[in-house]
Amino acid sequence: MNRQNVFSRIWKFYFEGFRNMNGWGKQVWIVILLKLFVMFFVLKLFFFPNFLKTNFDTDEQRSEHVLENLTNTK
Repeated sequence: MNRQNVFSRIWKFYFEGFRNMNGWGKQVWIVILLKLFVMFFVLKLFFFPNFLKTNFDTDEQRSEHVLENLTNTK
């Protein structure tokens, strides 16, 4: 079996399923996609800033900071 043929068949399977979906199913998928967008994009922007890129200039400084925090036993 051709690998491209398998991917093509899988794509057609899902495409036909979504195309023939009723209104209720489409609304559920919209809610799921909105929740994923909020979880991965909005929350990352506000609650998980890139601390290492903003506070350290070089890769060496970043690696030293991470090593100190991983090996620090308080």
